[in-house]
Amino acid sequence: MAKKVLIVDDMKSELQLISNYLQSAGYVVSTAENGEEAFEQAKASLPDIIVTDLVMPQITGLELCRLLKKDATTSAIPIVACTTKDRQVDQTWAKKQGVDAYVIKPCSQEELVSAVQSVSV
Repeated sequence: MAKKVLIVDDMKSELQLISNYLQSAGYVVSTAENGEEAFEQAKASLPDIIVTDLVMPQITGLELCRLLKKDATTSAIPIVACTTKDRQVDQTWAKKQGVDAYVIKPCSQEELVSAVQSVSV
């Protein structure tokens, strides 16, 4: 059975690109355009993996990670950050907030799929 991935990004073009990458790799994809919508969707549909941008208005990707990891129903869902934040300190901080894998945009389909596969259980 195909794994379900929730993709979170406030940029429609990025949502589409990441969706295409993962769908063509055999994943079932749903999307959210902000952290609040993503949190509600994650609780309702319990995706196998979440791929999120970190730089978003209102609820950032890091805040979303903290919310997901604090909630008993979503705490075990692996999270892949897909972001333009490319400094080592950003990656280290993201891991402390619950990110399991980190991909820097722009990324190739191979990079993203590899990161998603690396956290897949």
